[in-house]
Amino acid sequence: MPAPTVGATSSKKRKSLKESVVPSSKRRVVAEDDSADVMAEVSRLEEQIAESRKYYNNIAKLISMLNVDKNAVNPNLAVAVSLCRVFSRLIAGGDLTETNRAAENEKIIAAWLKERCREYQKALSAILRESDTSAKLTALTLCMRMINERATHMPGEDTQVWLSGLFKNIIEAVVEAGDDETLRSEFIEKFAKAYEDVRYYTFVQIADIAQTERSTETLSILISMLSACDAAPSPEHEFKTFYVKSSKKNKKLVSVNSHKKRAQDAWLAVLQNNISESQRKTLLRIMVHNIEPWFSRPELLMDFLTDSYNVGGATSLLALSGLFYLIQEKNLDYPQFYQKLYSLLDPDLLHSKHRSRFFRLMNTFLASTHLPAALIASFMKRLARLALTAPPAAIVVIVPFIYNLLKTHPTCTLMLHRVVRDEETKAELEAEGMDDPFDAEEPDPTRTNAIGSSLWEIHSLQHHYHPNVAAIARIISEQFTKQFYNLEDFLDYTYQGMVQAELGTEEKPMKRIPVIEYHIPKRIFTNRLLEEDGGVDTAPGSLVRGLWDFP
Repeated sequence: MPAPTVGATSSKKRKSLKESVVPSSKRRVVAEDDSADVMAEVSRLEEQIAESRKYYNNIAKLISMLNVDKNAVNPNLAVAVSLCRVFSRLIAGGDLTETNRAAENEKIIAAWLKERCREYQKALSAILRESDTSAKLTALTLCMRMINERATHMPGEDTQVWLSGLFKNIIEAVVEAGDDETLRSEFIEKFAKAYEDVRYYTFVQIADIAQTERSTETLSILISMLSACDAAPSPEHEFKTFYVKSSKKNKKLVSVNSHKKRAQDAWLAVLQNNISESQRKTLLRIMVHNIEPWFSRPELLMDFLTDSYNVGGATSLLALSGLFYLIQEKNLDYPQFYQKLYSLLDPDLLHSKHRSRFFRLMNTFLASTHLPAALIASFMKRLARLALTAPPAAIVVIVPFIYNLLKTHPTCTLMLHRVVRDEETKAELEAEGMDDPFDAEEPDPTRTNAIGSSLWEIHSLQHHYHPNVAAIARIISEQFTKQFYNLEDFLDYTYQGMVQAELGTEEKPMKRIPVIEYHIPKRIFTNRLLEEDGGVDTAPGSLVRGLWDFP
């Protein structure tokens, strides 16, 4: 048999390729037709299920059409919505409920339907974890609809569905979503903040998740979810907004103490996990307003706050407000409180972004007139000493702060001016001066002997290069006619604000001509003398040339 020629073969191939090419417009029409056929098939299967039990096998067909067998990247959302309607009707009709009086075949059908319902819920959970954002939002709505139907129409599952069923999978998927902030915000805004029963069980699930050691990213998500929930309810709060109507009958869900207990457990589980330093600071910032109101027993925060207070630096500053709340409201015994507060006064504090917050708190801590004069004197002296090297924005807070302390504790005013009546001692002091008795290295503020010293540092600040600082330092040398200074007027000073204040004012005439370099030197870095100098090196800059050898 003769073999076919090469030309005939290639021609035949080209013809087949040409026939296989389909225009894009036709492909689009074909795809739309296929989609329409699928929708028609889904509607037909759903209608048959509603007609008779003999079509219950259509449920298995619809589940297979979800397209989530291997992964849930491209699910068929139309099928997911259709199945939600199917199971909602079946649950409302009691077809998934097994009763003891039912016939054996009825029990078998109910068990089979329950198994298909579990498959469907598992598919929705997979979509929540693996699909794109749009599909996740749809799956979230369908999941919550299923929870509502099961909790409403299936006796005995009203609590189980929240604690160990579909809702647990929802919270885990929301937490594991990672950077998908859209899904998280959708759940918080649409469900957790809107419905009190959803928020209650969200606290339960977060507490369960945080019981085991979690990654830093997961803990950050849990913190954001907890802090995004509404503020703690007041004792007179009435619970009215429930996602599931049957929740009104649950005594725990209408109890303020029960809600606070669940939130308290969730926060404690997070606080006791392996939180990072940045997360610790975040928690301390929101401690007073977002965390402590949820605690029926705030003393449970004692370990966390005292550990944070002992860390030092900015962490200690942030822990101050929460710790003082426990001391003031819950009678927490912290005997070393003022000693620790005194240790926080270091040069870094005056450059910290939390400086304003610290001065507000310290103003509260030192407001009592029953504090020892030696203690107050130590704080004033320590602040005055730090002011010598502090930025101007911090000095303008320190001086009014010391002024207010002197007004509150007049016993310490002897630090401003001491009268030496012994002429011999007075002459000796004028001739030789004296050592400052203040012990700057002593950690105990009651033993620094600051009360025997003076505030000479404030006198030095009266000659500060910045005119605002020098002007405000002079209030210590004047009569104390003003009752108190409002610290809030000085706490927001910054370099930028000072510069803008100077640049924003109209040009003022100079009272004194500033000293400037008016003689332009002929040489700075060389020793070669010009002939017109007569061989004499008299030009400015000779000092620089004398310190280094330049070629």
